Parts: sequence; C-alpha cells; structure tokens
Amino acid sequence: MKKRIALVLALVLALSLTACGGEQGGSSGNGGGEGAYKVAFILNSSINDGGWGTACYSELVAAVEKSPNWSMESTDNLSQDGYYDAMVAYCNAGFDLIYAPGGEYTDAMLQVAEEYPDIAFALLNGAEDTPAAAKNGNVTSLLPNGQQIGWIAGALAGLMTETGTVAFIGGMELTTTLAKYQGFCEAAQYVGQQQGKTIRALDAVYANSYDDASKGIEFANAMMEQGADVFFGDASAVDSGARQAIDEHNAAAGSVSVYDIAQPADFLGQNECIIGSQVTDNSSLIALSFQAVEDGSFGGETLFGNLQNGVLSPGALSSLVPAEKQTQYAEYIQQMTDGTFMQ
Repeated sequence: MKKRIALVLALVLALSLTACGGEQGGSSGNGGGEGAYKVAFILNSSINDGGWGTACYSELVAAVEKSPNWSMESTDNLSQDGYYDAMVAYCNAGFDLIYAPGGEYTDAMLQVAEEYPDIAFALLNGAEDTPAAAKNGNVTSLLPNGQQIGWIAGALAGLMTETGTVAFIGGMELTTTLAKYQGFCEAAQYVGQQQGKTIRALDAVYANSYDDASKGIEFANAMMEQGADVFFGDASAVDSGARQAIDEHNAAAGSVSVYDIAQPADFLGQNECIIGSQVTDNSSLIALSFQAVEDGSFGGETLFGNLQNGVLSPGALSSLVPAEKQTQYAEYIQQMTDGTFMQ
C-alpha cells in the first residue's frame, strides 16, 4: 500500500516539476544549470525558518550554483511519516541524488536506498556507521564534527556569561545533537575556569520538534528564570522562538544582557540577542557528493567536516562582545584548530 501511495505521489511530483516552483511543503526549484544531474532536498522544517532549515537549504543552493552539471528541487515542512514517500517520489521522478539534513531521516533513507540501488543518498549528520548499514552501498554520511561545533559556541559562552549559567535547546535527542551539547558544556566550563568563573550548564531540553517556535519561547523563559544568560541551540524554528523570548526579556530589562549563539550559518543581526554564530560550510561536503556521483565513486563512506579542513568556523561577532574578549575568543579558536584546546 505504501509503495502504491508513493507511486501516486511520484506522478504528482513529476507534474509539479514541470511548473515553476511551488508552495512551502511542496516542491520548489532552484538554479544550477540545465545539468544532467538532479538533486532532491527534503526537510522537516521550513526553508524559511531562519535557522537550520534556511542554512541547509542555502548551502545546497550554493553547491548547485557552483556545479553547472546539477539542478535541484526541494520539499519542506514534511512530517516524519512523509520522509519515505517524498524520497520515493523523487526516485521515481528520475533524480540522481537524494539529500536529507539530519540523523532523523536515517531509517527512511536506508529503506528507500535499499529499494533504489541505482540512486545516491546523502545524509547530513548521519552516523559514522550509517553507510555500512546500506545494503547497496549507495549512502554517504556528511558529518561535521559535533564536538567542535559545541566548542566554538561554548568558548564564546564561557567568555560572555555573567551569571555563570548557560543553556542548550535541542530539537531531538540525536547523537549529533548530544555531541554538540557536550562540546558546548565542556568548552564553556573550561573557558570559564580560565576566566576565574565557575560555569553551570543547565540540562539540555528537547522539543521533539524543529518547527514549534512556541516550545523555544517556553524553554527560554524557563531557563532564564534559572539564571541562564547565554544560549546555544540545535532546533531550527524552535531556536527562533527562543531568540524571540530572549529579545523580549532584554527589551523589558532595558538592556541586552542575555545572549544567543546561532548555528549553522552566520545569523548575526537577525536578532539583537545573537552575539555570534557557529558556521558549518556544508556546501563543500555536498560538492564532494556531487563529484562522487559524477565519477561513479559515491557511497559507502563518511565525509567529515571540521575546523582543520575549513568546513567549521566561527561567524562574525557582535559589538556586544568586548574587544579583549574577541581577541581571547580568536585565540581559543586557534587552539581548537591546532589541536591544543583544553590540553
């Protein structure tokens, strides 16, 4: 029955691909050339969520724009039970590569990859062992270093907290999210110690959603009541809700004293509370996937991204970060790159 539904969806999708773009939650097209290769992007939040979804979509657009042999289509706002059908629809529509940005797509992707052995599947934040679980060897994980992502945010948090309490909001309790939280906590506490502070990291909270901004508002307000004054998140639109709550708190207080650190793109200026960002250049990992599809070597591997190969970096800093702390932060980032951080 599921395959029958998927085939019907494929027909609808194929018809939509002949049109110009589409509504959110449907199929939309983007640039690249008239290339011989096509990549499909599926997303469980909105490409306009101002966070994870926006960044992942923009990075794919950037990769396609640099790859004249490729064009793309996307479907966002999918529920979990829609992942399988969306992927199958794109497979039946003749796409060469299916791309999904998160470990939560793993089960559906492995199932579809088994049913479509001639199509490539790339999973951002897929587990290191996910490619080995693909029976046809047609899945690749794109895996930025979660610990280093947390370090980049945590070092800034350790420098900037005045209350000594920092907070983390997650979408789902995934392995990659746990790595970011753990890296955030250890870096904040280490840097705080170097500054003569004792840092308390609140227990991570999880929204079990990436699009429920109200959860972000709820969590942020509760954590600010516990004294948190620097936030980091991995929850897409939920993070946007948290920033709204933080901005409202600061406005009521008459000054910006509670901060947020964004990811995975440079979102400085999007909200007054954002003092910096952790930036992940997923477009470089995607471009490697494109090349592997073209030369027939795709699948069965994990492509890693870190500070050392330039996939990870810090974004611009707000003027709210004092000059001496900006200098100290740059020194910590260099230590992370050199492999001497916390040594």
